[in-house]
Amino acid sequence: MQLSRLVKFHKTLGDPTRIRILALLRHSPMHGQAIAGKLGLKPPTITHHMAKLRDIGLVKEKREKNTIYFSLNVKNLENSALAIVNMVTEPSKNDELKTNESERNRVINNFFTLDGKLKQLPAQRKKKIVALAHIVKGLEMGVTYDEREINHYLAQFHEDYATLRRELVMNHFVYRENNQYEMNPPELWIVN
Repeated sequence: MQLSRLVKFHKTLGDPTRIRILALLRHSPMHGQAIAGKLGLKPPTITHHMAKLRDIGLVKEKREKNTIYFSLNVKNLENSALAIVNMVTEPSKNDELKTNESERNRVINNFFTLDGKLKQLPAQRKKKIVALAHIVKGLEMGVTYDEREINHYLAQFHEDYATLRRELVMNHFVYRENNQYEMNPPELWIVN
């Protein structure tokens, strides 16, 4: 998870009403009027809080006729809540990549040409992660790239830059929002 998203998650949950809303939604989906009634608040207040929770991906909406039902996105809640714990307590998830330098070099030699082109993306997950980590070495931390720039960068490795881009996002090497891409710190990469 990108650091700015992690901060936004914790800022959003810094409001007791939002935590109370999440606690209500853990049991079952509810509509705004019901949430307002249970918490003793007005519906516009609930609308405000639901927008904040939706922005960070903690609630989902489902419309049934004229009523919108909100439900808790448990997976996003768990991932976001654990992200900071993993970031500050676990040893770097990249230790596996660092400790076995010879295997890493073997993967790079087998899957990249001498001029740096990717022959093919490895099918085996461990090797794919090594290849992706090698590809992102030329991206700078803290720089935001638009989609055209990231495509141009990835095209130097392989003509199927869309697949590379998708793999980088899925494995948390980069974070994407509104067609803008930013490197995640290596501690956030999914390497297992």
